[in-house]
Amino acid sequence: MPLDYDSNMETDSTQSVLPTNATDAIGTDRIGRLLLRYSIPAIVGMLVNALYNIVDRMFIGYGIGAQGIAGVTISFPLMMAMVSFSILVGVGANTLFSIRMGEGRRDEAERILGNAFGLLFFIPLVASLAGLAYLDPLLRLMGAGDDLLPYARDYARIILYGIALSTTGHGLSHFIRSDGHPHVSMIAMLIGAVANTILDPLFIFVFHWGMKGAAWATVISQAISFAWCFGYFLLPRAGTRLRRRHLRLDFRRIVWPLLGIGFAPFAMNLANSLLNVILNRGLRHYGGDAAIAVMGILSAYMSVIFMPVFGLSQGAQPLMGYNYGARKFDRVRQLFWTSAAAATGVMIVGWIVSQSFPVAILRLFVAADSHLIPLGTQALRIFSLAFPVIGLPIMGGQFFQAIGKPVPATLIALSRQILLFIPFILVFPLFWGLPGIYAAAPASDVLTTLIALPLVLRQLRELRRREEPLAAPGAA
Repeated sequence: MPLDYDSNMETDSTQSVLPTNATDAIGTDRIGRLLLRYSIPAIVGMLVNALYNIVDRMFIGYGIGAQGIAGVTISFPLMMAMVSFSILVGVGANTLFSIRMGEGRRDEAERILGNAFGLLFFIPLVASLAGLAYLDPLLRLMGAGDDLLPYARDYARIILYGIALSTTGHGLSHFIRSDGHPHVSMIAMLIGAVANTILDPLFIFVFHWGMKGAAWATVISQAISFAWCFGYFLLPRAGTRLRRRHLRLDFRRIVWPLLGIGFAPFAMNLANSLLNVILNRGLRHYGGDAAIAVMGILSAYMSVIFMPVFGLSQGAQPLMGYNYGARKFDRVRQLFWTSAAAATGVMIVGWIVSQSFPVAILRLFVAADSHLIPLGTQALRIFSLAFPVIGLPIMGGQFFQAIGKPVPATLIALSRQILLFIPFILVFPLFWGLPGIYAAAPASDVLTTLIALPLVLRQLRELRRREEPLAAPGAA
């Protein structure tokens, strides 16, 4: 299907255009109802996205074994590094997109969408080609020994083949949500997850493709999601359209600003990739391949806990961005506190489940007599100790990102991954061995919360001060 091409002259980017009904409600509807409307599809979508990891590890665990799970875990930091480049573009562009929509500058929003589309595809494509060229050295750097290298290589190579489509589809799904159609974004993730759930057992147990089968199932499923998102922006029902004339990069007004805003989540994701490299190497040193396999299981499970919070933050982000652009600062503050309270509630539930049913969780991935069960039980209980406090800094980082303030967002993002977690991973096991690696997570979660809280409170006070001049004319 060709891109929509409008031969008419481009309008001035500062032209104000009335928002559609879908986006108009962002600035007027009740906060609770609005947050539910946007967050529930995002939460469902993120949970569905988590199913990719869970389904892969479940079928790999029972079809291939612990070495298969460890192989996926080893390759995971490389995949995260590739995704980081799409986050750099997608999140920054989506923030600008939401603010421009709130300002009524629809043509400028379409320019942002067009610029983002090209960048979302080609930057991860170049990064994936570099990854393929140096795949084995990269996997060894990430902790793969001779036994795990074949498993990690088979999985990572195929994932890299399709990473450009995967990351572009994921980035476009954010724009669909900001365009006022969160349910369409949710469907994109649903159809991909359903396809992955069908293809995984088919390729692993029927075709006996092993690790390659799990990887092909993921790539094909994500390509389907991309096709759905791409098609949306070519249809008349889209509030904003993907137009050929907007693919030309505008570095001064669009590219550099969106890269600046997107740097915080990019840095967080890239730092998380580095963190996982150091984590895998530490696990291999203190616990061997079994400890790496356990961490692969924990990562898949914890994505179920964290993805609703990330979905909540993604649902709140365009709402805060739109209302900030519309100068409705009281609504921005309400949106933050409501979403932060909901995120904390989710993490408290996750903490209760993790502490109460660790064996049942591990049994989803391995047999009851697996040697991974005792090690995994200890790891899960320690890792989840500080779950109840981490919701606030997650929403705090998203809050700063939504209002276009990358510096505090970056500080919050890097506090856990770089400033705290990595040093703790390196130091704690010197005193406590393998449990010390697990203890690095709750320690960094608590300290990150203490860093984020004063930053958020100060910015909220600033928004309150900015409300007063806006309210004064009406009061007179």
